[in-house]
Amino acid sequence: MTYTQFNILVWSLRLLAAIIMLQTLFFKFTAAPESVYIFTKLGMEPWGRIGIGSLELAAAILIIIPRTTGIGALLAVGLMAGAIFFHLTKLGIEVQGDGGQLFILATLVFTSSAVLLFIFRKEVINLIPFLHQQN
Repeated sequence: MTYTQFNILVWSLRLLAAIIMLQTLFFKFTAAPESVYIFTKLGMEPWGRIGIGSLELAAAILIIIPRTTGIGALLAVGLMAGAIFFHLTKLGIEVQGDGGQLFILATLVFTSSAVLLFIFRKEVINLIPFLHQQN
């Protein structure tokens, strides 16, 4: 893979994860009925909806900024792992007749962010002091 191809891959993954997370923020921050339903069912309405929306906004911004992509990807992986967990345990894959769209979007963000986290793993490790090897 050439450097240009690698850059295209990385930016494609960044944009996929960030755009999906940013697009869903409208529904969370405007208290759309679907979002209110989901977070009510999870017992996290409204603080969970607003809090998770804020964390998703932070993750999307961090993923887009090249110096912080790894941290944003780590945050996004955690958030989407939670979303997938709740889809599989409390919500179901299909929520209010959406055909599984929210589950698919969460899986896409999880996967793209996991690949970004792997690519930028050194960036993340360098930010965690106890993971550095001592001389």
